[in-house]
Amino acid sequence: MTTPQDLLIVALDVEPSRPVEQGDLSLALAGAEVIDLIDAQALTLDDDRIVPSARWTLADRLLDEAASSLVRQTPYESVEDWLWRRGRGLSSAYMAALESDGQVTRQHGRWSPARTARTALVDSPARRHASERWTSGEPVLAVLAAAVGIREMPAEDSPSEADDAVETVLAAVNDAVMELEAVRQRRAIEDAAFDNIWRGQ
Repeated sequence: MTTPQDLLIVALDVEPSRPVEQGDLSLALAGAEVIDLIDAQALTLDDDRIVPSARWTLADRLLDEAASSLVRQTPYESVEDWLWRRGRGLSSAYMAALESDGQVTRQHGRWSPARTARTALVDSPARRHASERWTSGEPVLAVLAAAVGIREMPAEDSPSEADDAVETVLAAVNDAVMELEAVRQRRAIEDAAFDNIWRGQ
């Protein structure tokens, strides 16, 4: 069980404080991967640069895929660049992994199955593990969840017991999510202006 998996399960299981955008979730999942790879000693951070360790196989398929895709030439990749590169479509990849592992099911509506299908978590050790981590207020998971709107930001901006590397990753996730939101707002303004031109306003 990994931090990205726990974060996705929480995102599916908890009523969010605001709608969770898939792009935000993908960025946070990519950040969660970095944190787990730090814990697994598969990488270290040099300031904000991701420095890979020797290659070896990790037990989790997606984490192993993440470790295999690390840039291994200097000047290495920044955490920010990793989030944008690795994060593209990552929430879909983790959802597919949950489905293939039988952790979630598709529930269909009675009258219109194709249009009302929704994802539901099954009762499983993975769900219980994520729930325990969530209800205990585990700081890293709490900050990642706050970044994507599952909960409000904790009183402290970052976990007090986290090392500098983890704090660097969490800060990068927050910055990337805010940048993505700014892009959405700018596009919404541009789209509205375009619509007004067509309406002759």
